[in-house]
Amino acid sequence: MSDINDLRNKMDEVTLKMIELLKTRTDIAKEIGEVKKNIGKGVTDEAREDSLRGKVISLCEDIGLNETIATKFLNFLLNESIKVQSTNKQTHLSVFLKAKSLEEQGKKIIHMEVGEPDFLPPKIVKNALEEVFDKGFLKYGQAKGMPAFREALAKYVSKTFNVNINHENIIVSPGARFSIFTAITTLLNPGDEMIVIEPAWPAYKDCALNSGIKVRTINTTFEDKWEPSLDQIKKTINSNTKMIVLNYPNNPTGKILDEKLQDSIIELARKNDLYVLSDEIYSQYAKTNWKSILSYNYEKSIVTQSFSKSHAMTGFRIGYGIADSKIIEKMAKLQALCLTNVSEPIQYIAMKALEEDISDNTNTVQNRLDVLAQKASEMGLEFVIPDGAMYLFARINQQGFDGVQFANSTLEKGLAVAPGEGFGDYKNFIRLSACQDEKVLIEGMNILSNVMSENQ
Repeated sequence: MSDINDLRNKMDEVTLKMIELLKTRTDIAKEIGEVKKNIGKGVTDEAREDSLRGKVISLCEDIGLNETIATKFLNFLLNESIKVQSTNKQTHLSVFLKAKSLEEQGKKIIHMEVGEPDFLPPKIVKNALEEVFDKGFLKYGQAKGMPAFREALAKYVSKTFNVNINHENIIVSPGARFSIFTAITTLLNPGDEMIVIEPAWPAYKDCALNSGIKVRTINTTFEDKWEPSLDQIKKTINSNTKMIVLNYPNNPTGKILDEKLQDSIIELARKNDLYVLSDEIYSQYAKTNWKSILSYNYEKSIVTQSFSKSHAMTGFRIGYGIADSKIIEKMAKLQALCLTNVSEPIQYIAMKALEEDISDNTNTVQNRLDVLAQKASEMGLEFVIPDGAMYLFARINQQGFDGVQFANSTLEKGLAVAPGEGFGDYKNFIRLSACQDEKVLIEGMNILSNVMSENQ
């Protein structure tokens, strides 16, 4: 008995020492964060992380420690560093909240920072709002969603994307964001790794960080027209990699992957047994050839869709996930725990919205995006012409340009834009949303031009 107590005491001592070292490491990470902030450097340094990962693996070989355990522990430490260094990061949502606060004070703001169409939902939605009470869709329901709605979604998805989907492959969620959250949280474990191709919507990283998942980023560039390299992805995959996130048409760039490259990425995912989480909420606004991940019939794929962009129903908070029934079951268990079920009245309204032709919405946004691109070109902004979605991701070539400072400057003048750093290490970029009337967009671009002139 004394032997086991001695061993336990030694283990306790080591554990307490590790906690002390964790405190020391966290303090150093905070100091590094301040230095990075002062010199305008991004939070994540993939090259340095890879170097440290190599040293850890080499040490494991020398001391006979399981590499997977050690690298998962390393991922925990790296995530903790990211958390303490990311407190002041500004995104399109932080700008949106500032803009809303200014509007409450009576200031007029042109919103080009968020992807929120200014046009109304389909007219059928208004009628559905009136009839939902009489129809009796007012009770508790299944965590996966109303059976009738899931059946309707399965038929809609099957027809729209030329695939064979049934209701067991569908989960209804309060916005696509929650399907993304439940997929990441239920399919991955703390210490696992997830690949994100940047620039990217920040919620992928945030959901992963919240769940203890380590994000490995693939940085694409303006010069390469936002095209990721298959070799980059191959080199990033290791024994801890469990998922790759795709978002095409892309937010913020509007990029659509070349079909052969997308085919190769899915084949790489199959070969390495990776989940593929594909956020396809901008598919309605694809301007060039686009192929849904559903068409590959890959059993480890999860596709998310939403009524927010396609049907202009942002405030209704209604979206859905499409996946193998076993994956849907896992997601449904967490959803039941968090919110019981999505509001039945909202589900009914969205089900009715499926009956409406929304092609006019597509034409409206595409025309606005063309106007935005033309005006941006006249102003000398640098951008890759988007293949779809509803955004322009523009580079401003001015000495010492900082997207966050610039966004604050335009906000003072009545224009809200999204700083590029919210989508990755892109401080000299801004994202412009084509969700306003053409005249309003032009007015916003004129404000943008004036602020650029003042900053020169």
